[in-house]
Amino acid sequence: MNNGISVDSDKLSFKLQAIATAVHDASNICQGDTIALLALLRQLEQLHREIRDGAFQESLPDNRQALYSLLKDIESEGGWPYIERMRLQALKANMQQEVYKENEELLESDRNVDW
Repeated sequence: MNNGISVDSDKLSFKLQAIATAVHDASNICQGDTIALLALLRQLEQLHREIRDGAFQESLPDNRQALYSLLKDIESEGGWPYIERMRLQALKANMQQEVYKENEELLESDRNVDW
């Protein structure tokens, strides 16, 4: 539990905005480079895991009243933070759409050729 330690919300908000800006900047730099974007996502997932398994778990409530307060906050502020992984099925569907589009373009170009 946080043992009465309170974080200055303005400082936290500023730091969180700086982190968001840095991640957006990194994403823009990696635009079009799938491997670099994958590395960025892996790094974010690793940071999420480190915070969750370290500082967050250490700060969990140690009594019912504090647990209720935490759960109430989670519910009111948008739920549990989660980093969703892209499913292979979604990747496969995206690939199938690309192949379909390419085939359609080839068929269209063949129709426009005078034989």
